[in-house]
Amino acid sequence: MSQPIISVEGLGKRYFLSHQKRQDTLRDSLTHGVRNLFKSGQSATTAREEFWALRDVSFQVNQGDVVGIIGRNGAGKSTLLKILSRITEPTTGRAVIRGRVASLLEVGTGFHPELSGRENIFLNGAILGMSRAEITRKFDEIVVFAEVERFLDTQVKHYSSGMYVRLAFAVAAHLEPEILIVDEVLAVGDADFQRKCLRKMNDVTKQEGRTILFVSHQLTSIQQLCNRVILLQRGQVTHNTDTKTGLAAYQAQSTDLTTTLSALDLGAELKLLSFEFSPVPVRVFSDLNFELRLLARGDCRIHDLCLLLYNDHGQRAAIADLRQAAHSYMLTTGQILRLSGSINRIALVPGTYLIGFYLRTNMHMGDHHAIKSIEVHPAASSQLMSYAPEHLGNVALDPRFSAAIEADDTTQPAGNPTPESRA
Repeated sequence: MSQPIISVEGLGKRYFLSHQKRQDTLRDSLTHGVRNLFKSGQSATTAREEFWALRDVSFQVNQGDVVGIIGRNGAGKSTLLKILSRITEPTTGRAVIRGRVASLLEVGTGFHPELSGRENIFLNGAILGMSRAEITRKFDEIVVFAEVERFLDTQVKHYSSGMYVRLAFAVAAHLEPEILIVDEVLAVGDADFQRKCLRKMNDVTKQEGRTILFVSHQLTSIQQLCNRVILLQRGQVTHNTDTKTGLAAYQAQSTDLTTTLSALDLGAELKLLSFEFSPVPVRVFSDLNFELRLLARGDCRIHDLCLLLYNDHGQRAAIADLRQAAHSYMLTTGQILRLSGSINRIALVPGTYLIGFYLRTNMHMGDHHAIKSIEVHPAASSQLMSYAPEHLGNVALDPRFSAAIEADDTTQPAGNPTPESRA
């Protein structure tokens, strides 16, 4: 029997998180600063917290397998892929890769911004160990797939994120690596391009026997493409099984969420302290009341903040903009942004929805999925709703809310937030 193409044994990755301790007065800050001049090592005003992104992860992948890596935000999926892609080293354990790896982890990975699209195709092929003749043979196919013919000799630093991802995927899929690693980055592309990528990944596995590791929150994509699923929770493998069983376990994990929430990191500079809503369940055409509190662990400007609802297939069904007009929120270290209000007349098909956030700050941008779940029940008989196709799409919900910035973790607002013009 042939060896597995990927063998992971006891893999662990540890990080140390630094937290700045607040000084009560300017005098305290100056005093500690002077003392630290005469001390070596760690600053007395900095605390270090040990955090394991992965712990004791073990599994094997055979040639030709298409494995979906799933789990909630912070489960360790991206860390695992970075280790397998040799971008970062594990703290414990080892990962043995038997074959050439092409990775598509985030916009910007693998391309040199000062080089043109044409030059980056040849650069990536050379990194994968291919000869110039081999790359030339695949070149036209890559360009046609990526749909960037007009911009082929333009520096990629001038590409849009969609163009970047199209070319990066085309290069990774066509330059014949034995292992293709794809993170959620495909979500940057439009729906037609995502379907095109799924068809290509399906072709290279069935026709060429290549191995794919695929991370996505789109459960329909996982279901269509993958023959196995690895489910991560808090850095550990909870399920390594067939796709149907794995997706059922993930949905059970995601829906086992209450209407209150403990602290959750949203990027490095913000923490979601609490998020509560009522009533439970909510009925179609009724209002959903909510309150959320975000703690700033560093100075940051929140440019965009949206509440997202996903259906049971992992597809985004609705969005509610939580900004005030066209303004952003400016927070300093230790301040808490509290938003409270209601989303008026929920017009969604009855069912279970997962709630998440889209967040864009001066330091971070991304979706945070499956933070909570909510049941939407049918309207009362006197308010029958015609479930036309538009109700299945990306519904724009209507939130009415107020915002306040608190000086510390209390329920009393310290004042109204000062809106900043959007960048």
